[in-house]
Amino acid sequence: MKRELNIVVNGESYNFFIEPKTLLVQVIREMLGLKGTHQACDSSSCAACTVLVDGKAVKSCSILAMQVNGKKVTTIEGLANGTELHPIQQAFIDNWAFQCGFCTSGQIMAAKALLDENPNPTREEIQAQMDGHICRCTGYNMINEAIQDAAKRLQSRDAAKSKPAQRNLQPQKWMQTAKSGKGA
Repeated sequence: MKRELNIVVNGESYNFFIEPKTLLVQVIREMLGLKGTHQACDSSSCAACTVLVDGKAVKSCSILAMQVNGKKVTTIEGLANGTELHPIQQAFIDNWAFQCGFCTSGQIMAAKALLDENPNPTREEIQAQMDGHICRCTGYNMINEAIQDAAKRLQSRDAAKSKPAQRNLQPQKWMQTAKSGKGA
């Protein structure tokens, strides 16, 4: 017998009637058409299917959709702001932390959960968070470097947001020269 599922995915509310044994990854990919969340191993050993549920990283192939009833789910598609990539996504690109890209969305989502909880993680903390994320193409060093870079980018962005706008009250040199009538 089908049950009602109410979830918010990437800021949009959805209501479905689903079989109780339906996995979260199936809802994301098949019912919502969000293909950035990849389904690979079906045993929760690769973590390519990682999404955020109420801000926590979960492997969507190992959780029933009904377990997230009433919760907020964020997928890789929910990170970018229009055409502007999230700083973590951009850091992965800039640091060559991907090859084929299959596992990248799960890695980025796990990195997001880590950086939301710990904005300045050590290399060891990054490695602990990323343990269990399988990447067959690239070196894990580049992934660690991308996450460290993303942490710096997020800290800079947050510092810029919290800093009040300041006007330059000092007259610029060229304005002083122009007002005095003397040449530059």
